[in-house]
Amino acid sequence: IAVTGNTVIDALLIETATQARDAEVRRAIDRDLTALLGADWQTRPFVLVTGHRRENFGPGFDEICAGIARLAAAFPAHQFVYPVHLNPNVRAHVQHLGELPNVRLIPPQGYRPFVALLARCQLVLTDSGGVQEEGPTLGKPVLVMRDQTERPEGVEAGTARLVGANADAIVAHVTTLLTDPGSYAAMASATNPYGDGHAAQRIIERMRQHFAAGV
Repeated sequence: IAVTGNTVIDALLIETATQARDAEVRRAIDRDLTALLGADWQTRPFVLVTGHRRENFGPGFDEICAGIARLAAAFPAHQFVYPVHLNPNVRAHVQHLGELPNVRLIPPQGYRPFVALLARCQLVLTDSGGVQEEGPTLGKPVLVMRDQTERPEGVEAGTARLVGANADAIVAHVTTLLTDPGSYAAMASATNPYGDGHAAQRIIERMRQHFAAGV
């Protein structure tokens, strides 16, 4: 067994580097996200939300939506950007949030625009698994709207925090991160336990060692 880190972090860093150096890519992303979020999407602070877990269907999403609605009222200068999963069990619960002036419900995004959103948001509110790995690489605190996670390393490292599908907890933790610079910095600067962008190189080197040894 060789611990290499996750290649998803390699892919994320390759994509962020591409967006940083390629003006044409940036223009395409900006055009598409401006159409969805407005011309100020790169300058107005926003919280990125993703939620689709089956375990949260029903009462869980009611709590999540209540928490987002309360936060939208408490932080009118912020946007709450939610790429909504196509599952009707998700859409039916969250659709009413679109009536709030600073909540933007947008279609599911491809990898490139989603990475751009992740890179520019202040924090992530999610029940997703992959985002728990990607967010910390870009210095984004991740609040996990679940009672447990199959990625406990992030919680142990301080890059992620379990808040459950509970409106009071969601509001409390987001409020702390948006108003307490010390709490925000502690999560944003924690070391990502899932990789450093060199997993693929380690995998190749380990394979070379394996075959060179004639095992």
